[in-house]
Amino acid sequence: MSRETEAACLACRRGTDVTPLIPLEYQDSKLWICPQHLPLLIHDPAKLVGMLPGAENLRPADHHE
Repeated sequence: MSRETEAACLACRRGTDVTPLIPLEYQDSKLWICPQHLPLLIHDPAKLVGMLPGAENLRPADHHE
């Protein structure tokens, strides 16, 4: 399978046989991320550079406490 259709976390590459996966669509691609790495996407997307196309252009969530 291609990276685009393979059901594996974009960060750790684990599949559904070992972890739940959350589907996401980005730049016309279907991707998956596991719950362990979802906080990276939300709070520190720069750590996904090289794994998520365009991650360098994403901004972390603003925290209002």
